[in-house]
Amino acid sequence: MSLNPSSVGLETPETEFDYDYRDVVLYALGIGATADELDYLYEGRGPKVYPTFAVVPAYAPMWTLLGQLGGNFNTMVHGAQTVTMLRPIPPSGKFVTRARVAGVYDMKRLAQVVCTTESAIGGEPICRTEWQFLFRDEGGFGGPHPPKSLAKRANDGDAPIFDFEQRVSPEQALLYRLSGDTNPLHADPEFARSVGFERGVILHGLATFGFIARAIVKKACDGDASRLRSLTAAFRKPVFPGESLRTVGYAVDGGVVAKVYAGGRDDAVVNGCYAALV
Repeated sequence: MSLNPSSVGLETPETEFDYDYRDVVLYALGIGATADELDYLYEGRGPKVYPTFAVVPAYAPMWTLLGQLGGNFNTMVHGAQTVTMLRPIPPSGKFVTRARVAGVYDMKRLAQVVCTTESAIGGEPICRTEWQFLFRDEGGFGGPHPPKSLAKRANDGDAPIFDFEQRVSPEQALLYRLSGDTNPLHADPEFARSVGFERGVILHGLATFGFIARAIVKKACDGDASRLRSLTAAFRKPVFPGESLRTVGYAVDGGVVAKVYAGGRDDAVVNGCYAALV
């Protein structure tokens, strides 16, 4: 089934997601949280919630929306992600989320799909997300080009404000998938090889996204995740479980531009990465 360019404006019904401290702790462990982040891992201290948990209540409506778009999921890759916080996420509650197709763009060989969500608890908006997906061999349909990127960048010669390296455990993708993204690409080596990843399973892009958020919270926010108001990142190369993940942060416009590397490789695995802070 081909991608349907006329799906712009398509919306899902409201989707409910009940959660408690176990869900937010499982998510924190899935993005690499360790014992020195006990406020995010122990219900006796709340627990506090990492802002990137905002993607979790969005999974179900996003899968619904993508199922209505058409297109071959085996050719789809997650291109970029944004999370915007309107207020802190409580340690338990019921999210109500609606997802919408915001754009379908022609990139010649590729097609880009942009979807957005908004989530509320008790009628009060909590967070918004934006998801960018690329579909290989689905372009060329004569549609509009994607908007020009406005990603912030560090200036050449700027000194980083932090350089933080984290280990991604060999089981990290198996742990992260329990928060809702059960794509076999992140669990089944044979499936991963069948879709072109000869090294086997890859880490979820959104797990990498969470690792970046934690690095910024630890190194630029004194461990206070409520200071992270938005995070944008573009996924360029895969991260493999068992690699290290290195986040280098630069102070730009009151926030942080991050360059992210994996496994000692010279090429960045994530670019266009900016965190707005308060």
